[in-house]
Amino acid sequence: MDGFSAQRLEALKKRLQVDIDARFIPGAAMLVAHKGRIVFETAMGVQDPETGVPMALDTIFRIYSMTKPIVSVATMMLVEQGRLLLSDPIVNILPELRGIKVGVERDDGKGKRTLQLEEVRQPITVQDLLRHTAGFTYGIFGDSLVKEAYRKAGIGSPRATSDEFIRQLGQVPLMYQPGTVWEYSHATDVLGVLLERVSGMPLDALLEERILGPLGMKDSGFWVDESRHHRLAEAFATDPVNGTAVKLNQPRRKPNFLGGGGGMMSTLHDYFRFAQMLANGGELDGVRLLSRKTLALMTSDHLADLPLARSGLSYLPGPGYGFGLGFSVRTHPGGAVMPGSVGDYSWSGLAGTYFWIDPAEDMLAIFMMQAPEQRTHFRQLFRNLVYAARL
Repeated sequence: MDGFSAQRLEALKKRLQVDIDARFIPGAAMLVAHKGRIVFETAMGVQDPETGVPMALDTIFRIYSMTKPIVSVATMMLVEQGRLLLSDPIVNILPELRGIKVGVERDDGKGKRTLQLEEVRQPITVQDLLRHTAGFTYGIFGDSLVKEAYRKAGIGSPRATSDEFIRQLGQVPLMYQPGTVWEYSHATDVLGVLLERVSGMPLDALLEERILGPLGMKDSGFWVDESRHHRLAEAFATDPVNGTAVKLNQPRRKPNFLGGGGGMMSTLHDYFRFAQMLANGGELDGVRLLSRKTLALMTSDHLADLPLARSGLSYLPGPGYGFGLGFSVRTHPGGAVMPGSVGDYSWSGLAGTYFWIDPAEDMLAIFMMQAPEQRTHFRQLFRNLVYAARL
């Protein structure tokens, strides 16, 4: 097997099978490619624990935040067409956000936290949205008064339309000053609405026209039509470790809000075509989506010149990694808890999907499951064992 030990890849399967047999996860689909060729792929366990349908290579998964790289590529395609600049203030396109303030927590002297509003010192730019330095947040990943305000306002509700989402977002404060701190957030959801405004097209139609169609990603989108419902992967109803109910989004009907930050569905092979396009420098099978230099910009660290970038509540890329325009990017050989190469780039999804591309090794790998509480463990396990098989 070119560049990999077949015996060690088989050991990866055996290790996953132990956890599947122990009902730690329902199942998984995995793929490794080297020099543009798939050298390992497998589907293990069950697609749906309730029905017992076996996992398959064409199973459809909720990819959550692995939507973000796709939307980021669409953004840079518009940049390449001269329709956007990375330095553009987003209020020029999304005027609903023009009066947004920054929420700063203070102690009132009696041990109670209060929220004071400050003016923004610099505008939020398209680059800030792409690298998560816009100042927005989520209502999860730690707690703060701003996150609490997001939860109370229902920011990101699937019932909202794109316009309603932006209006709601304009009524709650930012968590940080724009251009200062990396904070995982609704920034890519905002980017999706911005793309709709610039292109004059719904986000699903734009992505289909510019990326999904040209790459042949026929099973990817924001919902799954009835003819393919039987291919949907599902999680355990209750997490086997902490006993909490598992709640995933509903993909069986078109949502009101096409969430650019986490709303898409895809398959192992569809996402491979997207990832291989990236690994090829923006081209696949004669179809070029981005120039080589634009992709190099996207996969460079855009946080190095921001001294406070990693000072937030939760810096998810982790030690050894910076962040580019849609991807975490490895900046140091050491520091990280997983093997890799300087310059490798990656991202993951809340329900348990993960991919990375290692240009130095000319390889990529994709892991897909639906087990949100186990996602961190299996990202590390999969990556460790893939590199262990590299010759």
